[in-house]
Amino acid sequence: MSDSAPWITYRPELRVLDCTVRDGGLLNKHQFDDDFVRAVYQTNLAAGIDYMEIGYKNSPNQFSPDEFGPWKFCHEQDMRRIVGDHDPEATGLKLVAMADATKSDWQTQIQPADQSVLSMIRVAFYAHQVSEAVEMINHAHEMGYETCANLMAVSNFSEAEIDTVLDTIRDTPAQIMVIVDSFGYLYREQIDALYKKYTAALEGTGKEIGLHMHNNLQLAFANTIEGIILGANRVDATAYGLGRGAGNCPMELLLGFLRNPKFNLRPVIQLIQDHIIPLREKIEWGPLIPYNLTGQMNLHPRNAIEFRESEDKDNFTAFYDKIVADI
Repeated sequence: MSDSAPWITYRPELRVLDCTVRDGGLLNKHQFDDDFVRAVYQTNLAAGIDYMEIGYKNSPNQFSPDEFGPWKFCHEQDMRRIVGDHDPEATGLKLVAMADATKSDWQTQIQPADQSVLSMIRVAFYAHQVSEAVEMINHAHEMGYETCANLMAVSNFSEAEIDTVLDTIRDTPAQIMVIVDSFGYLYREQIDALYKKYTAALEGTGKEIGLHMHNNLQLAFANTIEGIILGANRVDATAYGLGRGAGNCPMELLLGFLRNPKFNLRPVIQLIQDHIIPLREKIEWGPLIPYNLTGQMNLHPRNAIEFRESEDKDNFTAFYDKIVADI
């Protein structure tokens, strides 16, 4: 057995993206107040996080601003109200927004990067939307942004569909291709297979592989670690796992694992104590039984979310019977 102990060292090129506001906002229609978003921003600055995904660039024509908060749209004036004239070079933190295929007026919403506090646009899409995703990536690149491709719900697509997406994304300027476990369904062996598939398909392009894990099976952290061990250098996390349904890989666990001295865990713990824990009085997330079940069955968590909003929300066997009958 080797005397080497790689688990006590760190990989300096690995970058961490905080998506607390963007993914967490799916729980409350992105109606976070300014104090909360500002606290997340200041935490990321103090903690040495590399990227903060502040919300979506989705269409106000499809999502009413009367119903959805400002972080569904990330208008420049709203972001600047929080971050001022943010300078990524001075702060070490780059700001990010996600744009969904078919849900974003990307031709007009994504303005030139030199007029924005954003540094990156992440394009989220399903396999059948890859053609539009390519157009969105090309447009964002032409506007001067770093770009990232997020194939959502990868567990729901065939090998042939994934291969086609990877072949299509290969020739785009996207710097990152993210393995996205939207349903929290994947196990370690599947992470291994997908990582190998993604790296083989994108070999020679210089593209990095990223990871965005959901916690339905309480494997978001473990699967993120697995991807890092394999060589992934782009990883997503949220404070206290805050995110849609079962939530995401917890930032506080990830930073402890990475052992990079540039990261400071204390501000994250302070954020959780002061801002995230109090949210539990208003919204619910985490690997509860209904989310566990949808994860095991490779189902979108929407059924579990609707169930947890019903009067019968603690009748887990009824939920189990219903989703089994619907399969």
